[in-house]
Amino acid sequence: MFRVQDGKIVLDGKRLDLRPYLTREPVILALLSTVAVVLFAAVSELSSLYHTQQKSLGTRSYAGGAADLRQRHYAHAVNEFRTALLYSRDNYTYQLNLAEALVGLHRTEEASTYLINLWERQPENGLVNLELARIAAQKGNTEQALRYYHNAIYATWPGNQDLEMRQTRLELIEYLLKIRARVQAQSELILLAANLENDPAQQAHVGDLFVQAQDYPDALNAYSLCLRADRGNREALAGAGRAAFELGRYPTAERYLQAAVNASSSDSESAALLKTTELVLEMDPFRRRISTATRNRMVIAAFAAAGERLKSCTASTSSAPLASEQSLPDRWARMKPQINERGLGRDPDLAEDAMELVFDIERQTSAACEAPTGTDRALLLIGKLHEGI
Repeated sequence: MFRVQDGKIVLDGKRLDLRPYLTREPVILALLSTVAVVLFAAVSELSSLYHTQQKSLGTRSYAGGAADLRQRHYAHAVNEFRTALLYSRDNYTYQLNLAEALVGLHRTEEASTYLINLWERQPENGLVNLELARIAAQKGNTEQALRYYHNAIYATWPGNQDLEMRQTRLELIEYLLKIRARVQAQSELILLAANLENDPAQQAHVGDLFVQAQDYPDALNAYSLCLRADRGNREALAGAGRAAFELGRYPTAERYLQAAVNASSSDSESAALLKTTELVLEMDPFRRRISTATRNRMVIAAFAAAGERLKSCTASTSSAPLASEQSLPDRWARMKPQINERGLGRDPDLAEDAMELVFDIERQTSAACEAPTGTDRALLLIGKLHEGI
């Protein structure tokens, strides 16, 4: 039997002292705990160092790939980005840059796989939507391309949001012009122009795009805004002259085109348009504030020019004339004896009848023979200017 007395166990009359054991075991436990904590800290530190090293290697590979991507060394960039992804498989930025490099190599199927995955993770990412739009455009999938372009315009962009939106809309406009979707391009251009900064270069560029979209009123307005800030801008002067010419606003066109030619003697296109514009203004008998005698001389000159055009066209064409053309030589021959200063002076309505025949000749020979030039082109434009009058 045993019993406890004064902190000691009495067994069969013998006292056992447990105090040395009671004081030694906590020390051992404390030591073991300390060793465990130290070992755990060491393992954690090693793990942290390992992850830091992995991250450093990934960052280094990504930086190299980004440099190659900027320099359009796409193959090297792909290798660098793939290496970076070995150390950080789910890194969004690494995958996005890899997709861009693959697009640069025209490996669009591989790029699409990454981009679709990225889009599902962040459908509001501007660059992802833009790259998907470009791929869809390359594949000729217009509906999908337009959807992604619009997503990109109104998406989230790092840095200058307005600038990225504007550049993306510009790219969309150029795509629409490329596929000849002029009406849609005009709509996008109007939106772009409404949010454009007061930068002459930007206004001139938008004016050029309006001309490509055949929206000449808005083109002329954009060039005018440019010239308010930069009066000597040669491209804007030429563009404004071209837009005014297409609108039939020949006095305005003459002013801009003359300024463009004065600013650059090598601008042959503006010089040719200026020459035609001057002919239109010189030969138009319906201009205001000209005397009857001057008008009659213009009608006589125009009637003679139309007769020469009719003669050369009839001689050069190998196809049978249209039914509507068969009467033109006869109509011209019957009217010719009256088209002089005396005949025009006797009959005030004869000038309009003569010019109506001139315009018919120029329109129909333009369709049947080679494109008109010089005087004939000017007469054709004068006819268009006064249609319905």
